[in-house]
Amino acid sequence: MTLRTLPAFVAGAALTALLVVATGATTVQDRDAGTAGPGAQPSADEIAEMMAAAARYTQPGPNHEVLKRFLGEWTWEMRFAGSPPDAPPMQGTTEATWLIEGRWIALSHAGTVMGMPNETFQLLGHDNFKQSFRYMQVSNMDTAMLTAEGDLTRAGDTLIVYGTLDEYLTGEHDKQVKYVWRFVSDDEIAHEVHDLHIGETDSKVIDVTMRRKRR
Repeated sequence: MTLRTLPAFVAGAALTALLVVATGATTVQDRDAGTAGPGAQPSADEIAEMMAAAARYTQPGPNHEVLKRFLGEWTWEMRFAGSPPDAPPMQGTTEATWLIEGRWIALSHAGTVMGMPNETFQLLGHDNFKQSFRYMQVSNMDTAMLTAEGDLTRAGDTLIVYGTLDEYLTGEHDKQVKYVWRFVSDDEIAHEVHDLHIGETDSKVIDVTMRRKRR
């Protein structure tokens, strides 16, 4: 199979799966109604209707437009909560590109964290069926894969997702965490990480400011 035929194969497989489900549903309905025998096939109009209904879940929508706010090259400064105000921030750069055009973005971060070289990779997109943003992160600081999901605030200027992490230094598993991105402007994003075990207030443990690089 060539790369050129692969998209057609995938699309065909998806349609086949849809037809299998549709055929099963039609067969059960017809059998219950006593109007058709086993193996009844959906009509062309029914197939078209199902494909149109599926599009709302399979095609990018308005929430995917939000991902464009991240695209580009950035510098970042990071501070831990409780750090002295005059302490120099940890610094680095970020490149955000489409991983899959219009659907998923990849954010590649590089810099220095606690005096050590840091590489962090994040994946962000929106799942139309779940109706939530999905987030994943891995880095060279450990062997964990962090995942989270959430949504935009009503105002549309802040993205909040919730997930868990394991605290290997204390032996705690599945600690609840919150990740926040505040779209301050087209050229600045404020990113926060909150440890929800701390309590309802003052839970922020990491504060990051991302600024778009000027060319």
